[in-house]
Amino acid sequence: MSKRHLFVVLLILGTAFWGISFSVTKLAIGAVSQSTFLVYRFVLATLVLAIVLFKQLMKTSKQNIVQGIRLAIPLTLGIHFQTLGIKYTAASQCAFVAGTCVIVIPILKSLVYKKTVAPKIWLASLVALAGLFVISLTSSLSVSIGDLYTITGTFGFSVYLIKVEEYAGSGEVVKTIVPMFATCTLVMLCVALTDSAANWIPQNHEFWMGIVFCALLSTAYMYTISNLAQRYISAERVAIIYLFEPIFAAIAAIVLLDEQLTWRLLVGGLLIFIGTLISEVKWKRREVSAY
Repeated sequence: MSKRHLFVVLLILGTAFWGISFSVTKLAIGAVSQSTFLVYRFVLATLVLAIVLFKQLMKTSKQNIVQGIRLAIPLTLGIHFQTLGIKYTAASQCAFVAGTCVIVIPILKSLVYKKTVAPKIWLASLVALAGLFVISLTSSLSVSIGDLYTITGTFGFSVYLIKVEEYAGSGEVVKTIVPMFATCTLVMLCVALTDSAANWIPQNHEFWMGIVFCALLSTAYMYTISNLAQRYISAERVAIIYLFEPIFAAIAAIVLLDEQLTWRLLVGGLLIFIGTLISEVKWKRREVSAY
């Protein structure tokens, strides 16, 4: 198995952790401020990664720290607003809306960063996005405040993924991870200190279990794998793989939150899978010999 295919598998496993984290987070912040939840999540993730990546941390340069800070700003924006979205809307719906980064990334690359995007990536994005719509579209087309928060966070995630791809080519993206999460911690600490609803020691075991799960699996594991993977996989391909996240989120919501399995999930999931395959298939042109 090539490194690229290995990271595809590891990313899909990470999307399972992410998908489950929607329900876990909703249970954890039900009556607690999301800002303190994120502070603890980032603190634990930073400490764990500082231990795991200790050798790389000792070799961290000023440039790595600056890059980590630049990555932390859009990432914190994405996670903060997505967590707000989870607080005000259904966990599965939040995951579906978050999946729209699959189309935001190529649009940002084309319009803002002036980068060329392969036609098959546009096709894969549209097929996967169609699957997303099948899953999430209901008879009511109204947009809730939770959806608006999540959409805002989607732009943050999209910019983050594009920047990771930019830095990944240097081969030193791992050295940016600890500075990145340390910055995320500081930013969210500032937010939490201005949050009048902040509760620093909640008497809720689901809150603390949620922090452990989200910090270790959906933060430390997933973002490390994501950053490493983008040495071999483009940001828009990674975004398409991320569309497995709402599938796992819906399954977790069925198990943890008693939501119902529907035909929309099955059909939409198939379209997302097809979109992922399109993005990964290498199309070869046949050479026509002239006689």
